[in-house]
Amino acid sequence: MGIGQVLTMPIFFASNAIYPIDLMPGWLRAISSANPLTYEVDALRSLMLVGSNSQYGLLTDFAVLVASPPSSTLIAARLYPRLTNLSNG
Repeated sequence: MGIGQVLTMPIFFASNAIYPIDLMPGWLRAISSANPLTYEVDALRSLMLVGSNSQYGLLTDFAVLVASPPSSTLIAARLYPRLTNLSNG
């Protein structure tokens, strides 16, 4: 469980789930804009809270959420052989 938290907490902290993006320092804002969880939280807030609007727009939110898994899978598939070859010697 500890390893899962080490991976999950930075992603959660660098999204807009806890703090509004407007209150974040510039460097954290840049990380937040590349974080898919930011777009997921934005879409959920706009769909579930009455009178709430999406900061990025629902189309952008859904586009990022649809594009993130295939792109991260492609990056991982490209890096995996290189990383396993480095560990083998």
